[in-house]
Amino acid sequence: MTDTNDKKVDEVVEETATETVATEEVAKAETPVEDEVSVEVPAKFKKLVEEVENMSVLELHELVKVLEKKFGVSAAAMAVAGPAATGGEAAEEKSSFTIELKSAGESKIGVIKAVKAALGLGLKEAKDLVDGAPSVLKENVSKEDAEAMKKEIEAAGGTVELK
Repeated sequence: MTDTNDKKVDEVVEETATETVATEEVAKAETPVEDEVSVEVPAKFKKLVEEVENMSVLELHELVKVLEKKFGVSAAAMAVAGPAATGGEAAEEKSSFTIELKSAGESKIGVIKAVKAALGLGLKEAKDLVDGAPSVLKENVSKEDAEAMKKEIEAAGGTVELK
């Protein structure tokens, strides 16, 4: 059954590939050049920087994951240490969550659709995130939004963990 789901997903991805490419080209064309920041790049890094500039968001996501695994680091923002709490105070409730997709379960197509809708991604990007499970879907999300997204994806058949 998983092979059938994979074939169906691949067919849908192929059907929308042209649409996705056209959308990306329009987005690139509409991006104002004024937003680009001029940075002095040392000669030894110019080629690398040019390659990174030409990558899609999905390719950059994959690159970050490889670098995280290779060097044992995390791309997540470091938390700034606050003042130490005194022993008598109650622990504060967590206000910011990371949503992690643990698995797609049996209904992979439904989970892809739910991830696509929840994150506003294209079909291919959503499929790649679901295929790459376990993967972080979104970071620094409010409790209400995190619970709503978790409920939505779990209703579609996925397994989600809030951290």
